[in-house]
Amino acid sequence: MNENLPACPKCSGAYTYEMGALLVCPECGHEWSPAASDEPAGPGEQVVRDAVGNVLADGDTVTVIKALKVKGSPSGIKAGTKVRNIRLVDGVDGHDIDCRIDGFGNMQLKSSVVKKA
Repeated sequence: MNENLPACPKCSGAYTYEMGALLVCPECGHEWSPAASDEPAGPGEQVVRDAVGNVLADGDTVTVIKALKVKGSPSGIKAGTKVRNIRLVDGVDGHDIDCRIDGFGNMQLKSSVVKKA
C-alpha cells in the first residue's frame, strides 16, 4: 500500500486509496484524479515566485533583473542575463533556484532577483 497518497481535497481524510486511475476517499466518497491533486499547493509545498510575482517551475527560463556580484570573479552577473533550465530547491539563506550560468558555472540564485522570461 502506498503511504504517500495525498489527503482528500474535499474532507481532508487521510485514508485515501487508488482505484484504477482515480484516488478515492472512503470517508466522504469523493473521487478525483491524481493530476488534479497536484495543482493547488498544500501546506507542505511552497510556491516560488519571481520578482514580478509569476510562479516559477522547474525547467523555466529566467532573466536576472539586477547586476549581481560573484565572489572570486572580477566581473559579476550583468542584468539581463538569461538563465535556462532552472531547478527549484530548498536552498540556504533564501537561495531557492539552482542553475548553471554560462561563464560562471553552477550556482544558486534568489527568486527575488529574477523574472520569468
